[in-house]
Amino acid sequence: MFELHQTASSTKARLGVLSTDHGSISTPIFMPVGTLGTVKAVKQDELIDKVKAQIILGNTYHLYLRPGCEIIENAGGLHSFINWDHPILTDSGGYQIFSLSDNRELKEEGAHFKSHLDGSRHLFTPENVVDIQRTLGSDIIMVLDECPPYPSSRNYAKESMELTHRWEERGRRAFLNTNSKYEHRQFQFGIVQGGTYPDLRKESSKYITDLDFEGIAIGGLSVGEPTELMYEMTDLNTDYLPEDKPRYLMGVGKPANLLHCIARGIDMFDCVLPTRNARNGQIFTRNGYVNIRNAKWKNHNQPLDPDFPTDLCSQYKMSYIHHLFRNSELLGLELASLHNLTFYLWLMEEVKERIANGSFHEWYKEKAEVLDTKI
Repeated sequence: MFELHQTASSTKARLGVLSTDHGSISTPIFMPVGTLGTVKAVKQDELIDKVKAQIILGNTYHLYLRPGCEIIENAGGLHSFINWDHPILTDSGGYQIFSLSDNRELKEEGAHFKSHLDGSRHLFTPENVVDIQRTLGSDIIMVLDECPPYPSSRNYAKESMELTHRWEERGRRAFLNTNSKYEHRQFQFGIVQGGTYPDLRKESSKYITDLDFEGIAIGGLSVGEPTELMYEMTDLNTDYLPEDKPRYLMGVGKPANLLHCIARGIDMFDCVLPTRNARNGQIFTRNGYVNIRNAKWKNHNQPLDPDFPTDLCSQYKMSYIHHLFRNSELLGLELASLHNLTFYLWLMEEVKERIANGSFHEWYKEKAEVLDTKI
């Protein structure tokens, strides 16, 4: 499933290929988030032809609630339902249940929760989360975990981690005892937890490694902790993860975060940030980021970055994009979303080139500082 091709000499940055029946994914990679089977404001053909997305992410919790597993199965699975003949990863719903802290109860059997839509009661178990994702037919499925909040006491983080470990053992067993419903292979990733406690992170890394998942995710980060602490925990985790399996840091992040975490050995990322921030007027560029709603762009009659290959840059003046956002025109949201995702995937290609030619170590910190600068 995963081939490691190269590791940088002065960092943990890696080049690899993750192979699925819907296509191969070159890593490091960023996965656009399509929560309900759609990446907001971006069409599927644009994801392929313009963004150059190799894999997208769907959300088990949301797809389970609407449109529901029966509708998706009747359509032939999620790939067929959304007309996407490329790899898909679905999360387990654990993070969404975590965010419903007032409407959920965690027990040994699983997570009881109320739907945010209508208040109806549901139960996610390690076993039925596998069943749901078998019905969705995603290429990569995630195991059910609990994502503890930040900050958490060491005792809470330990008990949460141990519950996650028991759930993951059951989830792995359920996966190995079931088969895909469609004519393609599925792979299962485990999730490391442990809060921000180094000894727990180390323990969880070793425990999840021993369950022999096809890949391993690092969960429970980017939930409010300081950025440097996220980097520290990521760096620690990758020290104890196998080199021959893909490493996925869940829910991260800004462009600079991706560079720093690639340097710490991460292969895969997802985050709603590029499209969510685009809809709020934040646009990422090779020279930093802009808030297009700011008055400084009102009379800026030049493109944002004339040499960058997006419609927003090549066809429109900044003053027009500013006008679209100030008047809540949908075209502005579409152009910015498409641009930001294209930028993220462009950045991943730049990273791969730098790792391949041996210049990543000298380049990434300086580039990260530039990308984190407001223009």
